[in-house]
Amino acid sequence: MMSRRSLLHSAAAAGGLSLWGRGAAAGTTLGATTSARAAGFWYPEETDPHERTFMQWPVNRRVHDDPDFLDDLQGCIADIANTIAGFEPVVMLAGAEHHKAIRKRVSSEIELWDIPTDDLWCRDSGPSFVIDGKGGLAVTQFNFNGWGGKQVHGNDGKIAARVAERMGLRVFDAGLVGEAGGVETDGHGTLIAHESTFINANRNKGDKAAIQAMLLDTMGAEKMIWAPGIKGADITDYHIDALARFIKPGQVLIQMGDEIDPDDPWSVAAFQTRDLLAAATDAKGRKLDLVTLPEPYDIRIDSPDFVSSYVNYYVCNGAVIAAQFGDKKADRKAAETLAGLYPGREIVMLNIDPVGEVGGGIHCATHEQPKV
Repeated sequence: MMSRRSLLHSAAAAGGLSLWGRGAAAGTTLGATTSARAAGFWYPEETDPHERTFMQWPVNRRVHDDPDFLDDLQGCIADIANTIAGFEPVVMLAGAEHHKAIRKRVSSEIELWDIPTDDLWCRDSGPSFVIDGKGGLAVTQFNFNGWGGKQVHGNDGKIAARVAERMGLRVFDAGLVGEAGGVETDGHGTLIAHESTFINANRNKGDKAAIQAMLLDTMGAEKMIWAPGIKGADITDYHIDALARFIKPGQVLIQMGDEIDPDDPWSVAAFQTRDLLAAATDAKGRKLDLVTLPEPYDIRIDSPDFVSSYVNYYVCNGAVIAAQFGDKKADRKAAETLAGLYPGREIVMLNIDPVGEVGGGIHCATHEQPKV
């Protein structure tokens, strides 16, 4: 089993993975002649009503070389899918040759689409939907390239375009390379991201202004709030959705320790992000209200690569699906905080340790299709 942090050290020792670039994704993007923003489309807030949730079935043995761990990981993805299916429709993406095995583990209510996958990270390689407020639905292309060529993605790099083709949807492409997990939106014009994820030569060329313009065009947004982040410490180059999330316009939930640890680059980066958010205003000129959630410490998995992010939750119709890590006090605090922030939604806490062991959470594994 290899986490998304230890993968970096393995790749470096082997001389690195080839940077496949954006050709696999962009080459299958049809009709992408303008950006979402230019066409009047935008990426809505996750709390808006959903048509369905998309997920991906992990299968690639170059990524997950331990068959026993892969079986556990698949079981965890099935648990997440079955839980969400109690609240809204779910589509699991996987090659047809895997459907019989998947059907034994997921609810009969879950649709299986014959779209081949490598790994589970649907937030990053799955379809990112945008709307125009007039009943229009389209896909906006992030041109997934394996987090800057760090992981094989022969199938995952084509998923967004293949879903759009199956659904008969227009695809917008502003030229950006990156991942939807690397950017948070309030659905009303404001984005938050770490520079390390997008202003990074392993994904995008050009200066900060040019990359920012592509990101705003991709998301149909107006205002960008940047924080530095960390390059090279994990495969994502520090996705924002493991640290801070919009609850609603003007309000952000951030998970962090009580005091900065100057010897821990993750702690330093988190406090930098917190301070920049506290000083920022959104697209409407409002100061952001920051809600802080404490870190869990007494958790089941003792590994420096384990991701124990409560804020990497998923908001679906009528519920918030979040992780619990075995720290009873911190788990209870997280559930109470989420219940207060999302009134009227059921808070469901799941043991997702296998997903945390490979460097992600529930939000990383899901992608919503908004209802139009």
